[in-house]
Amino acid sequence: MNATPQRHPVLTDEDAQTYAAWFKALADPMRVRLLHLLATERRSMTVGEITSRLPIGQSTVSHHLKVLADVRFVLPERQGTSNHYTLNEACTDCFPAAVRAIMGQT
Repeated sequence: MNATPQRHPVLTDEDAQTYAAWFKALADPMRVRLLHLLATERRSMTVGEITSRLPIGQSTVSHHLKVLADVRFVLPERQGTSNHYTLNEACTDCFPAAVRAIMGQT
């Protein structure tokens, strides 16, 4: 008897593009540190607060937050005259699922 090869779901072009954008956004170690800070703080933070906790300037923090917000890893919220940033909690489910999909696991 011949074994039938197991078929895995096909990764769509759209999903592949989305996942590639996620990994590109995480390609900078400071962005990983920034996400880690927001995740461990478990609260929204301003650019100024983040700058005081990481060894980078305010304009660099703002740039990194824009990249992370573009892929929805962080969520900006206007409060008064400043933006507050929080970790997008949905990423804790979506990102591991993306890795499993890329690796052909269900």
